Amino acid sequence: MIVAQANNLTIEFPVYNFGSSRSIKNKVLNKLTGGLIAKDLKKRTIIRALNNINFSFSEGDKVGIIGSNGSGKSTLLRVLAGVYIPTIGELNTKGRIMSMLSITLGIDMEASGFENIYLRGIIMGYSKAEIDNVLDEIVDFSGIGKYLELPIRTYSSGMMMRLAFAISTSMTADILLMDEWLSVGDSEFTEKANKRIRASISKSKI
Repeated sequence: MIVAQANNLTIEFPVYNFGSSRSIKNKVLNKLTGGLIAKDLKKRTIIRALNNINFSFSEGDKVGIIGSNGSGKSTLLRVLAGVYIPTIGELNTKGRIMSMLSITLGIDMEASGFENIYLRGIIMGYSKAEIDNVLDEIVDFSGIGKYLELPIRTYSSGMMMRLAFAISTSMTADILLMDEWLSVGDSEFTEKANKRIRASISKSKI
């Protein structure tokens, strides 16, 4: 069973050199942020990005997180991706997670396109054999041809995004994480990308 569960999940970030908690600045900021600025047990100033979050998602769930800027949407996705560890509470996931929060993560500007396919794939948690199986598909979908033999630093920003997107969406995952909808490249490629994203969403369990 593929699941993602949070119990009393809280994320806090320490803020150093913030000054005395009695200062007018601190009181004003604390009021503006809805009380998110606080002190931890070590008397350090902290920002509470997520506070006592509970949820349970299972196979078949498609979840949209809605909130204002600064409400913690991206932070929650990063916790699910394993970027942040809960300060309080716990997060339990079962299943392979694919994060599309930063599709250029792991890209080496000095390595070739082909080399980066493997670098990015390994960072995503896939074996060399799994990457081999989708290599031709990645090459075809990226549409950048012989540039794959050249270092990424020779690519335009659009070419790099095409390749990164092709790699990131080449394999299915049990739990797919996205931060807003991606827009990649020109209108023709964007149409291909949108179809690919929808296919990835439909194949994922959560």
